[in-house]
Amino acid sequence: MPRVKIDDERRVYEMYSRERELEDKGYINIAGIDEAGRGPLAGAVYAAAVILPVGTYISGLNDSKKLSEKKRAELYDIICEKAIAWSVAYSDEREIDEINILNATHLAMCRAVSGLGVKPGYCIVDGNSIKGLEVPYETMVKGDAKSASIAAASILAKVSRDRYICALAEKYPEYGFDKHKGYGTREHIDAILKYGALPIHRKSFLKKITGDN
Repeated sequence: MPRVKIDDERRVYEMYSRERELEDKGYINIAGIDEAGRGPLAGAVYAAAVILPVGTYISGLNDSKKLSEKKRAELYDIICEKAIAWSVAYSDEREIDEINILNATHLAMCRAVSGLGVKPGYCIVDGNSIKGLEVPYETMVKGDAKSASIAAASILAKVSRDRYICALAEKYPEYGFDKHKGYGTREHIDAILKYGALPIHRKSFLKKITGDN
């Protein structure tokens, strides 16, 4: 077996360490939860919940930020195929403006868990806080690089949001969403100043740009 494959198998195996500990404590159907899109100026924030059979080897599984767009797309299909259950949900720009981005992110995460076809016995959530989750859980800072379940959720959330934002690029081609994915790049800000804010923009994120209160 090639050394690279052996190293990858070992790395992915180690990413299940927390899931194995939880199984040893009697928990079953452990879900990883992560989000994508907290920082952009436009569009919804997405979240995903994934329950993987603990120990399932998925070649290249990693934090979505460390993967190419092509690799994320490949892993998306594999994760959906191998998962016991998976769910993707979102909180849109109106909710973000109404309840703030942190609360909207938590709401999207809870919706993702509610959408699972199998009720999780325990959840591991990327980050350091969550509100409203009605199953036992723990948070894990930088969990998308430490937990296989969270890494899988990070990929599903990221790919789902990117596909959504690319659809917006077709609807609003002059804003360049396919390039910046809604983040506050110079190109995006210049488009807002030239063409104005869209209904999909997060008004609470634009105050410093547009001068609106």
